[in-house]
Amino acid sequence: MSIVDELGAHVSVAGGVDHAPGRAAEIGAVVLQIFTRQPNRWADPVLREDAVAGYREEAARRGVTWAAAHDSYLINLSSPQPALWRRSADTFRREVERAALLGLDAVVTHPGNATDGDREGGIERNAAGVAEALEAVPEGPRVLLELTAGAGTSVGGTFEELARIMRLVPVPHRERVGVCFDTCHAWVAGLDLLGDFEGVWMRADDTFGAHRIELFHLNDARTPFGSRLDRHEHIGKGTLGIEPFRRLMNSERFRAVPKVLETPKGDDGVSADRENLAVLRGLRGF
Repeated sequence: MSIVDELGAHVSVAGGVDHAPGRAAEIGAVVLQIFTRQPNRWADPVLREDAVAGYREEAARRGVTWAAAHDSYLINLSSPQPALWRRSADTFRREVERAALLGLDAVVTHPGNATDGDREGGIERNAAGVAEALEAVPEGPRVLLELTAGAGTSVGGTFEELARIMRLVPVPHRERVGVCFDTCHAWVAGLDLLGDFEGVWMRADDTFGAHRIELFHLNDARTPFGSRLDRHEHIGKGTLGIEPFRRLMNSERFRAVPKVLETPKGDDGVSADRENLAVLRGLRGF
């Protein structure tokens, strides 16, 4: 199966990062997202030279056109706790360093949580952590701030907060920062992709500029509009339904923007990804 387009999925690196391009090829994709480390542990792996060379060779052989790393779930660049912020910043920097070694295009990051309730302070701390990593790895990947579901003290659940983080990253590093738009997160955060599809992009243009959306996470939602509950569902089988995905797949504006599945894998992740990708590809032209 060989389909070259902007669609892909988050794929496993079990057995080594060099296995990821082959797993993307197995689902007919040349776009992929990976973890470069276990996302729920602080331990940072050191990528061996043979692993880096193996990934790069496999990516070239499989025709990978775009690839990103998703950062660790433990990282909290918005934390008000100095020790946790420092640990998060150091870990995030190493995420960017590994992505640079592998030749990845971007690192996707959740903005984190301002656990003291000071959202502006959290935004400022987040921007500082992103800037520090970009300064340390000047020739590395782009950093994409992921729109969150906005629950509790989570930062980044609105376009305005993402725009504020980007504005606080100093030039020239700011030019390496963009947005990852997760459809499930957007819907449960109150962005009406079903009833006001074009209005969502107008709001993006009015805040950070929709051209800065450099990656889509394509996920339906198990939970209702505006619920702030982040629960992913298969494409067309959740509360978003099929229509927003049809419109997105036929949008000239976003045609070339990479789009990665993070839908449930179940017992057979390959079949699940193939089915969801087939649904998305089938929406083109309709």
